[in-house]
Amino acid sequence: MNTELLSPTSEALARAGELLRAGEVVAFPTETVYGLGANALDAAAVEKIFAAKGRPGDNPLIVHIAEANDLAPLIACEPSARARALMDAFWPGPLTLIFPKSAAVPSRVTAGLDTVAVRMPEHPVAQALIRTSGVPIAAPSANRSGRPSPTTAADVLEDMAGRVPLILDGGPCRVGVESTVVDLKGDTPRVLRPGGVTRAQIEAVASACEVDHAVLHPLGDGEKPRSPGMKYKHYAPRGEVTVFRGKKAVENIIRRYDAAQNALILALEGNLPRYGSRRCLSLGPDAQSMAANLFHSLREADRMGAQTILCESVESVGVGLAVMNRLLRAAAFRVVDCED
Repeated sequence: MNTELLSPTSEALARAGELLRAGEVVAFPTETVYGLGANALDAAAVEKIFAAKGRPGDNPLIVHIAEANDLAPLIACEPSARARALMDAFWPGPLTLIFPKSAAVPSRVTAGLDTVAVRMPEHPVAQALIRTSGVPIAAPSANRSGRPSPTTAADVLEDMAGRVPLILDGGPCRVGVESTVVDLKGDTPRVLRPGGVTRAQIEAVASACEVDHAVLHPLGDGEKPRSPGMKYKHYAPRGEVTVFRGKKAVENIIRRYDAAQNALILALEGNLPRYGSRRCLSLGPDAQSMAANLFHSLREADRMGAQTILCESVESVGVGLAVMNRLLRAAAFRVVDCED
């Protein structure tokens, strides 16, 4: 299969819409990461997403819509007042909400769950593609399963060349990590996957918000993922990632680097001078920048051939919670605590 890489002109969007209606898959930009989309109401088309990614069948997908009215056919009941408040506050944007699913949504989309995850992306290309295609779009990130998510069209092409017919190039993604996923089933909204909408922002609208234990810990034995991104190892480059946290993180990273071969350091910008001439990539000055740069840096580590990747951490608050969620899974929970 030849893979076209096109700017999102009206002609390219029309071509992408035709492909989606015909049961094919298309990669497209969102404000979070690039998605690999198919008609969410076509089980055979959705199956092509799993085939292109090599994605495990127990990992549910998110359905993307362009208008609030697009939600009704996908869910089994009216949204609650709390759900509507969150939709009004954060749609379009990087927030995914989980609802009881309607019979119209194939079980392949939801990995057999009786719920469906839905969001309304704010990226103009994603919005235009949904409207042009005329169908809701089921889309995980547009990478090979387990790899760092793509935040540029070049990242998508690296993983998906020959696997998908078309990639729309909308430039770098603004947020850089996937959407926040919130389960509204209980009395209190629960974050299953943190992202660009923070716990504090949700609390400001919904009065309360919990964070699921699995956000910063592995799933228990036999526990089924209730959201994308909950697998033990995910977002991982080819090199072995270790996360260092605590007051003495830099000193411990230097010690490990000097004892390793073919190592690379991922560091906050302010700490770069402390590493001297050692091989480093900057993740930016703060958690927000780290979120935007993390996946691209992990992919750059692969391009540099790094076998050992030593990464600084940030505090697990605000967007930092999303950063640490991705880092811990990229590292398969290899963490060095450096308080002493």
